[in-house]
Amino acid sequence: MGNEFYKLSVGEKALKLINYLLIIALCLSIVLPFLNILALAFNAGKDAESGGIYFWPRVWSLENFEKVFDSTNIVSAFLVSIFRTVVGTVAGVLLTAMAAYALKSKTIPGGRFFMMFIFFTMLFSGGIIPTYMLYKSLHLLDNIWIYVLPGLYSAWNLIIFRTFFQQIHVSLEESARIDGYNDMSIFWKIILPLSRPVIAVIALFTAVGHWNDWFTGAFYVRSEDLRPLSTLLQEMLLSAEAMRDTLTEAAGVNYERLAKIQVTANSLKMATIVVVVTPIILVYPFVQRHFAKGAMIGSIKE
Repeated sequence: MGNEFYKLSVGEKALKLINYLLIIALCLSIVLPFLNILALAFNAGKDAESGGIYFWPRVWSLENFEKVFDSTNIVSAFLVSIFRTVVGTVAGVLLTAMAAYALKSKTIPGGRFFMMFIFFTMLFSGGIIPTYMLYKSLHLLDNIWIYVLPGLYSAWNLIIFRTFFQQIHVSLEESARIDGYNDMSIFWKIILPLSRPVIAVIALFTAVGHWNDWFTGAFYVRSEDLRPLSTLLQEMLLSAEAMRDTLTEAAGVNYERLAKIQVTANSLKMATIVVVVTPIILVYPFVQRHFAKGAMIGSIKE
């Protein structure tokens, strides 16, 4: 690689150097803010208010995380989030892929109408009130399946799957049909193994959407035992901000109490971000290896 670089012209070297600098700058713009969040999350909140903390804590403290995990419903919230993320991702990706495979053929009767109908749902929605009434009529309110069933199908993901399936050479399916395979066997034994890159991408995005969704738990669920982690942490964050405002207004009366509190709304916010993001970061390395395309190289020989 080094010898090839010296063989380039001056303009090509400058262009490659600029590309490397832009990539490094982009990486730093992503990594440095997260390091700042980690530093503030592991630093005492009161001390962090004085500023000067960038990428390393000045006063180490776990009180922010103790406050986050102090909730009695934190275990059930974790279980609800894990359930909706795993079940919702597996079922959603599988059913969406099956629907996309059925619609990938350009000769299917009514295929154009169905695709236009699906695309229409990306442009318009019924709104919150009709959606709430629909969920109520389906008995999904205060139900664990409110997190899974409404999001089983995604129009955008279906279009991505359909486009990817159309790129798979038709000769593979024709050869399988000659060997006696039916449509379901072709889908499970040929299409899905060749679609690992797109499945990994869609699964990751779907899982992140399920894990970070706080809106559904806040508006469609009343039972505290069915609240997901993101909703519970959002409520804790709002409570911490309200407590800060109340104590600040009464600082003249409760000054000693205010001085003893080391957890601030901002430090709790940083700890909340770390708790929510960490599981996704831990899962990402296992999915990343499937991102690179190339599973079909050498599979077709004519």
